[in-house]
Amino acid sequence: MDGAEILRIIDALHRDKDIDKEYLFQSLEFALASAARKKLDAGDELVVHIDRKSGKVEAFRGDQAVELVDLGRIGAQVAKQVMIQRHREAEQDVVLNQFQEKVDQLVTGTVQRIEMGNYIINLGKIEGILPRSEVVRGEIYNVGDRVKALITEVKKDRLRVRIILSRTSPTLVRRLFEVEVPEIADGVIEIRRVAREPGYRTKIAVASADMRVDCIGACVGIRGTRIKAITEELNNEKIDIIRWNESVEALILNALRPAEIADIKLDAEKSVATVRVTEDQLSLAIGRRGQNVRLASRLTGWEINLEAIRADGSVVPPGEVGSPGVPAPPPAERPDAPAASTAPADDGGGAAPAGDSAGAAS
Repeated sequence: MDGAEILRIIDALHRDKDIDKEYLFQSLEFALASAARKKLDAGDELVVHIDRKSGKVEAFRGDQAVELVDLGRIGAQVAKQVMIQRHREAEQDVVLNQFQEKVDQLVTGTVQRIEMGNYIINLGKIEGILPRSEVVRGEIYNVGDRVKALITEVKKDRLRVRIILSRTSPTLVRRLFEVEVPEIADGVIEIRRVAREPGYRTKIAVASADMRVDCIGACVGIRGTRIKAITEELNNEKIDIIRWNESVEALILNALRPAEIADIKLDAEKSVATVRVTEDQLSLAIGRRGQNVRLASRLTGWEINLEAIRADGSVVPPGEVGSPGVPAPPPAERPDAPAASTAPADDGGGAAPAGDSAGAAS
């Protein structure tokens, strides 16, 4: 075999496929040895070595050199099959390493096909899977549509690499803000926590490392251009932007906006907040199907119990909640959204004093 030609092929594969040269040499040695053993009826003691500098091919059985005669059609076919298999394995390993570094990052691809309700997304070198469970309710894509999603998992399944994508993760909102708001990418503004009910509403708490930079204004953008780009990508999902604050009272107050809060009592041991609101503010505090209070609870990390009070400050008895003028409290849970919990939805937490919040209407 021509050593110069072997070196040329290996160098081309290394450059085009980004596969390690040593792996290519070892794969070719393994393929030639497999073919030679079949042709010469030799055992595992027959090995093949390729000189890394000259490309010269040598075969040995123990310490004895073996001349590699024409391997014939069958031998050549065996060598080719082995090389193809090893080459595919190496390509998948390269893809695995590349995409493992992109977990929790945004990618953009094209819908290649739809299989059993799952979208197969062309990401260039490989396909990603956007499960139906990771698609926001109401979102429908057709073949050829461009999709922006978050990589949530990369794993090797036998000889294939499976890349799982998501459109429902709270981290997707975080990454969209990082793309649209330069101050976040530069570290001037930090996203402290994100709580999300996909397709309905998101609350996001932000803080500024520079007092001269208004974190909420920067996220909204001039005439709302930045937040508009994000909400359009999320199919007009409503987004509330809240300023981070170490004060729990201020955090809860702003997280429950647009409702006006009358009083807050905290039980630090149980992380439970009892929040009093007037009858006319109760529906705003609860939100549609309990959405506002549920997201506020996740964002703050506190369980929030709402109490309605009358104009004179007296508490509306539980039996009267739901009577004319007093909306019923939110249900503990519903099929399409989890109940309010004390666990954060993302990694951080916060809100701010009165006036330190902004909402982007859907």
